[in-house]
Amino acid sequence: MATTLSMIKKSLRLLSAIGIANPEPTSGQASDALASLNSMLESWWTQRLAVYQMYEETLSWTSGQSSRTIGSGGNFNTTRPVRVESAFTRISNIDYPIRIIEKPEYDRIADKTTQSSYSDVLFYDPAATLGILYCYPVPSASASLHLTTWKQLQSFTALTDVVTLPPGYQRAIEYNLTVELSGEYPDLPLSDRVVEIATKS
Repeated sequence: MATTLSMIKKSLRLLSAIGIANPEPTSGQASDALASLNSMLESWWTQRLAVYQMYEETLSWTSGQSSRTIGSGGNFNTTRPVRVESAFTRISNIDYPIRIIEKPEYDRIADKTTQSSYSDVLFYDPAATLGILYCYPVPSASASLHLTTWKQLQSFTALTDVVTLPPGYQRAIEYNLTVELSGEYPDLPLSDRVVEIATKS
């Protein structure tokens, strides 16, 4: 997990704007870098370069329901996930893992109305507007469903924001933010290696 500030500090270190003698950015440096970070993410969105974060939340699954919608205005009124990474059900403080499956495997289940105390598998259809979660077997009692999902990250609101990013995303943000910030520090040399990693990432 990273925080907005930890990523900003890495970028400023790569630029040599902070270092051993001055390991912490000033409040002005940090706030300017936060603005540049959000501006960079906004620019990526205009180029259809979506950035995702991994987000864990707990949802209450109604008994007897084989499917639930998720998204703004859905059964689970939250940001619609792009992808479900992992899931488990918690019953009496015991966690039961739920395996994430794809549509062909879900389609092969003959009787999708079979009920059990908890589900073994989950299929997620990230349909437009509202995604749909399908659990099997169908929970026979209300269950606490814990989901780790990929959700679109559009901006950071504070330096203390904590974010879990999929592999590779943090590196891309830190190195590209270094390049973004270099214009504000014209007296500091920008390493060719930093530019190379920023481009590749």
